[in-house]
Amino acid sequence: MPYFQAVYDTLIHREPDGSLTPWLATEWEYDESRTALTLTLRDDVSFDDGTPLDAAAVKANIERFRDGDGAEAAKAASVESVEVVDPTTAVLHLTAPDPALTDSLADAAGLIANPAAFAEDDALATAPDGTGPYTLDVEATIVGSKWVFQRRDGWWHEELPFETVTYTVLDDENAIVNGLKTGQIDAATIQGDVSQLTSDPNIEMTTQEIDLKVWGFLDKTGEIVPALGDERVRQAINYAIDRDTLVEKIQDGRGTATSQLWSPDAPGFDEALDDYYAYDPDKARELLDEAGYADGFDLPMPRLSALVDDALAEALRTNLADVGIRVTWEDLDLNTAIQRVFREHAYGGFISNGGQSANDWSTYIGVIAPSITNWQGVTDPELDALTQELRTAAPEDAPDIARKLNERLVEVAWYAPLFRMAYEQVAAAGVSVTPQVGLAVPAIYNYAPRK
Repeated sequence: MPYFQAVYDTLIHREPDGSLTPWLATEWEYDESRTALTLTLRDDVSFDDGTPLDAAAVKANIERFRDGDGAEAAKAASVESVEVVDPTTAVLHLTAPDPALTDSLADAAGLIANPAAFAEDDALATAPDGTGPYTLDVEATIVGSKWVFQRRDGWWHEELPFETVTYTVLDDENAIVNGLKTGQIDAATIQGDVSQLTSDPNIEMTTQEIDLKVWGFLDKTGEIVPALGDERVRQAINYAIDRDTLVEKIQDGRGTATSQLWSPDAPGFDEALDDYYAYDPDKARELLDEAGYADGFDLPMPRLSALVDDALAEALRTNLADVGIRVTWEDLDLNTAIQRVFREHAYGGFISNGGQSANDWSTYIGVIAPSITNWQGVTDPELDALTQELRTAAPEDAPDIARKLNERLVEVAWYAPLFRMAYEQVAAAGVSVTPQVGLAVPAIYNYAPRK
């Protein structure tokens, strides 16, 4: 998001604490049925080429986002149509109430680009055209290595404090730590060891626990790996994983073992579910026996080394082997993984880092609704019933329903969450950074000169 936030504004703004405030839309209001959302737009905003922002541009962006094949497209799936009432008024007509829509409009679904650029495929990839606080410095940018942005003249909002912003891409966290120590890097999000920085009085660090390391069961019907179609097998995998040891040994204690997908920031979070699948290999073997897999089974798994390092891969392989499940890791690069895992559906599961939303319905869209992580469209009657309750619930009733939905997902072993990961938001001399609820990397608006 910070790359996009530099050049594009969202319709609604998400504050660091997750609350929503006006941005390109100064007001928004639902009708009584909550199936029509009226947005009132600013009338003093223009794209890079001088074209004014209007409701027609909002319509073009939301429909393009909904109809595209991006990973986030499901977050606009509830929008049946966008009505242009006048230049500063757009009405989003929904197929059904969508409790996460305003939250989505503060995220990728709400980014607004110049529709004039839509006619040329991939034009925005190299020449972004938005209304954001910065413009891309094409000459200084080295795609894949660093992106440089220069402050826009006449941005509609109070200008951000830094004239130039550079995002540098470094795969090696040791290089990031050294860059922070020498002042070559002003701020970074670090997952690994920060002991070299703790004694530096110029360094500020804030711990934030957000992303989830999760084993996603992509084949809940058993189409690819027959065993995974049995709920008891998925439960057995959960019981077979020694999460506490993973956190202690693999994460050096940085994180929290968990059996649930829900974020601690979301109303549907239930602390009791963190250890629902406490390590119990005997229980795992019992469940496998009941499911007809007393002798175990073979389970090929794709691996991106950036997501599953050697230590984690070996620990999981050992845990599963102990109950008879024979995991074979198949190393893939990113492009091959996208093709094989999400397009060809060649594997029954995939281990990745999953962002955790503070919005319960956003979590539903990301993990239950048909999407790239639920390409088979699997559900069950209880999940269906709870989903419909949550969709139309009064605000005071929604948290309890969300907790029941969360609990049901854990019971049926929809996934095998491993642990929430603790990050350090690090800022060097002269800079301060405020963490962002729902994002591992802070929003671009959250950086400021240190007082």
